[in-house]
Order: sequence, then structure tokens, then C-alpha cells
Amino acid sequence: MKETFLSRTECTALRGIAIFGIILHNYSHWLRPAVKENEYLFKLSNSEALWNAVCHPDWLLPIHLFSYFGHYGVPIFLFLSGYGLVLKYEQRQDVPLGNTDRQSAFGFIGNHWLKLLKIMLPGYIAFTIIDRITPNAWHYEAENIVAQLTMVINVLPAPNTIIWPGPYWFFGLMLQLYIAYRLFLYRRHWAVAVAFVVLCWFLQALCSPTGTVLNGLRYNCIGGMMPFCFGLLIARFNPHPTHHLNRSIYAIHFVAMILIISLMCWSFQTWLWIPFFVVLSCYCLIKILPQSILKPLVWVGSISAPIFVIHPIFRKIFIPLSHGGDVYAGAILYLLSTIYVAWLSKIIGNKIYAPKQ
Repeated sequence: MKETFLSRTECTALRGIAIFGIILHNYSHWLRPAVKENEYLFKLSNSEALWNAVCHPDWLLPIHLFSYFGHYGVPIFLFLSGYGLVLKYEQRQDVPLGNTDRQSAFGFIGNHWLKLLKIMLPGYIAFTIIDRITPNAWHYEAENIVAQLTMVINVLPAPNTIIWPGPYWFFGLMLQLYIAYRLFLYRRHWAVAVAFVVLCWFLQALCSPTGTVLNGLRYNCIGGMMPFCFGLLIARFNPHPTHHLNRSIYAIHFVAMILIISLMCWSFQTWLWIPFFVVLSCYCLIKILPQSILKPLVWVGSISAPIFVIHPIFRKIFIPLSHGGDVYAGAILYLLSTIYVAWLSKIIGNKIYAPKQ
């Protein structure tokens, strides 16, 4: 069997890095003193605030860093999604190139929507219950609930004001990418994927850095197409694995990527391409981490899906503790509770869905 660019273990470790970044970002950026991120919009003042925090570090520096950079866990997941789709669906040689048979396309999209719903629904129900019995409950509207369950809420006006819990915008994004993959990218020439990336970049580059149009685009597949297609192309071309390289080489590349990312934070046009370098930097990182760190990351990555759907629940519970002054006490309890319950939920799910002997 041909060796792949990323092993299964490395993919899982990348998921671990991504989910840690996401859940720590989604906690940290709620804290009032934290430096705010440039995720959907680009504000130079946020980069300036981060630079000030780094130049004058205090006990909140980790909070600032996770608040500003943690959301880049999403592009890592998108890269892995594109990579995994190719390995799973494009290895068969009996399907004609560019086949877009309507029945199979609808079946593919429907199956993946159902898969996303099964992941999202338990966490969404549990969150709404907790939300109603804790202070500052969200005002739910029927049409937005339906839009969230059908995963079309991202395309509604001002998605940042109606998606609750906020991280669940990711499910609508993934559904759009599945649709784009099956209808336009599945077994197509590599130039189609490159064209999609260029088009999506161009649409964003034309926008105002702080405008509502850019905000809407980045809540949808246009904002996530680049890392997704990057994973797709890496899987198709399958560059020769580079595990034979010395760790010091990867360490040099990792430092170089961090410096490049830091510089790209100062310009709107370069900021649009940061996800590409984030993926490369994390690839280098898993090549240099010792096994004592890599193994826990792999374990966390193996439960990344339940962690993602569960973490908004414990954020809502423990964030008041951090708002009250015990910043790291709240964050530690949030992490421990999220990971432990995610682990339990996976064990229970495996028992429920395990095939009968």
C-alpha cells in the first residue's frame, strides 16, 4: 500500500491541536481583557493590541494568544476534511472522472448532512437546556432553530447575531464544503480546485476589511475554501512523506512559519492567506513534538468531535468564574469538564452503536 503524506496518527494529532485551539479561543475571547481576534473581519487595532500584549507580557498572555490565534484550529479541520475526503472517495478507479450523477450526488450530500446532524444534535439539545437554566439565556426564534438544524443558518443575514451557540456555524460551513466537493471538485482536474481557491480569495480581497459583506462570506464556504482545497490537493498529489528529515529541519521551518504568520497579521491582503501557513506550521509541529506530548494530543484528537459539540455547554457554566476574577480557575475547570464528558460520551456512543455480535 502506498505511503501517504500524513499518517492516521498524524492526522489525529492535528485534530488534537486544532480542537485545543478552538475551545481555548472560544473561552478566552469572551473575557473582557483579552485581545480580540481577526477571524471574520480584519481590524488592524486587534493586531496592534496583540503586539502590545507580547511586548509587555503579563499573567494573561496565554489568554491573549489563544483569543487571537486559537480560531485557526478551524482551517486545520478544513484541511483534514479535504484530505480525508480524497482518501476515502477518490481511491476507487471504477467511477468515471468528473461523474456528477444526480442520484449519487444527492445521496452523498444527504448522508453527510445526516452525519453532521448526529454529531451536532445531542450537544445542541443539551446546550439549549443549560442555556435556559443559567443567567443571560438566549432568545431563541423558531426560524433560526430550524435553520441551524438544517445547517443553512450561515447564509442568513448577519449570521454572527443569530447562530447560538456561536461555534455551531461550523456545521453549516462543512455542509457547504461537502456540496462543493461532490458537485464541483470530486475527481475533477486539480485546476478546478485552484480556480475555486483563487475565486474565493478574489471575492474576499474586494471587500472592506471590516464590512458586512466580508463577514458574511467568511461565515460560509468562501472563507474556508483555501485550506479545504489545500488538503484535497495534498491528498491527490501525495508528496513523498518527509519523516526522514531531521527534527531540527522541521523546527527551523516551524519557526519560519510562525514569523511569517506574525508578519501577515499586519495587512488585510496577507491576512487572507494565513490559514495556509497555519496548516504548514502545525504539520512541522507534529514532526518535532516528543511522544510524551504527541500521545495525549492523539487521544484528544480522537474525541475532537464530542469536544467540539460539548464545549459551549461548559463555557456557559464556567465563564462567570473567570469573569469574577479567577480567570485560570474557570478555564481549567472548563477544559477538564469538557474533555472528561466528551470522553464519556464517546464511550457511551460506542456501546450504543456497537454492532451486535
